[in-house]
Amino acid sequence: MTKPLSVSEYLRQHIRTVPDWPAPGVQFRDITPLLQDPRVFRVLIDAFVHRYMAPELRPDVVAGLDARGFIVGAVVAYELNVGFVPIRKKGKLPFTTVEETYELEYGSATVELHTDAVRPGQRVLLIDDLIATGGTMMAGKRLLEKQGAVVTEGAAIVDLPELGGSDRLRAAGLSLFTLVDFEGE
Repeated sequence: MTKPLSVSEYLRQHIRTVPDWPAPGVQFRDITPLLQDPRVFRVLIDAFVHRYMAPELRPDVVAGLDARGFIVGAVVAYELNVGFVPIRKKGKLPFTTVEETYELEYGSATVELHTDAVRPGQRVLLIDDLIATGGTMMAGKRLLEKQGAVVTEGAAIVDLPELGGSDRLRAAGLSLFTLVDFEGE
């Protein structure tokens, strides 16, 4: 009889690695196979929902980072029966926004949030698909805090610890929860 896989091992088996994309030497971790199979997608969503149903971790709202954080974050918010807030790339939101610019490996990027997306004191779970250098999640955290929200945790499907993002986020005081890490791979 075989030993059952942990949730992390099960999900890892369904993440596709695409070598040399988008640039030579990059091992891109493609989460789309997690979304294509309804059983795998259910395991993925349930792993987050079960964690955040706990009263001490339950958010008032879920914020998802553009764009794959929308997929997971919206479903998790729905299952938790809380609101969902999109944090978008600059120029994509139609109402009054606040913005945060952050550094990328080569250049910078800006994300925005509607000014009425969260209220002061609201507990926010911040979700993305992957943590690499941590820049996007840190920018999302700062945006939410500018509006007075409390980011209780950052969550992602995948952590790439060798790129240092999770260490940087934790050093900045953000508690993190990830399901799969690809350390040194």
